Amino acid sequence: MLSTSTRSFRIVCQLGVATGKRTLSTFTHRDGVGTVLLDNEKTRNSLSLDMMNSILRNIVENQSNPELRCIVLTAKGRVFSAGHNLKELTPEQGSEAHLQVFRKCSELIEAIRSAPVPIIAKVDGLAAAAGCQLVASCDIAVCSDTSSFSTPGASFGIFCSTPGVAVVRAVPRMKAAYMLLTGLPIDAKEALDAGLVSKVVPQDRLDEEVTKICNAIASKSRPVIELGKRFFYEQLPLDVKTAYARGEQVMVDNLATKDGCEGIRSFVEKRKPKWSHES
Repeated sequence: MLSTSTRSFRIVCQLGVATGKRTLSTFTHRDGVGTVLLDNEKTRNSLSLDMMNSILRNIVENQSNPELRCIVLTAKGRVFSAGHNLKELTPEQGSEAHLQVFRKCSELIEAIRSAPVPIIAKVDGLAAAAGCQLVASCDIAVCSDTSSFSTPGASFGIFCSTPGVAVVRAVPRMKAAYMLLTGLPIDAKEALDAGLVSKVVPQDRLDEEVTKICNAIASKSRPVIELGKRFFYEQLPLDVKTAYARGEQVMVDNLATKDGCEGIRSFVEKRKPKWSHES
């Protein structure tokens, strides 16, 4: 359980674009749950360099807070994100500028994967191209039943190659190829069936469902969740034999932690565990 001081604890961190005139994403922290809100409806929350830098900073600068248990990534308006800002991908910008955009996106995706706490995508609307990539890269994704997902880049002469990296690792090959080659959207149910999202709920229950998931994570030991998330991704590319061998040692290391010991003791003593949240 979080302390009384933690329950009342609230941080608001706003990071603007280079001009300082516009805040593209905000970070709030309450009861152990951080929320990164994409807030640029005018561009359909496009992943411009400034937006990606803002999201990245909001994650990286807050993830080490010992009071933090998870981060919700969500957006203002009916579009989660329409993907990259195509104004940054015009011929006039040049190849070096284009490469900078895609490298920044890869950096953001890696930050999500390597964050010590789970990152949960909360989607209510359209997630397209790099926006779909963002959802596919989160640890958990929950969407409303009115949401949709697409990788329509080829329709604009730009195949969604980097979004496809995340999508094909989240959904079966045939579904990924369908999305990438046709550009046609899939609805929330199709996304759930394919494994692109973890859960679909009616729009009016989205907040409730995400809160339930966050509370479930927040009730657990932060270092245990961190250890588990790290190994989960480390073992994915391994062959089964190697994964089990490494997993055996991870389990042993887990049991040796302070909260690992507490968890076993609490089970034997038939009581609720009291986590120290110490590594």
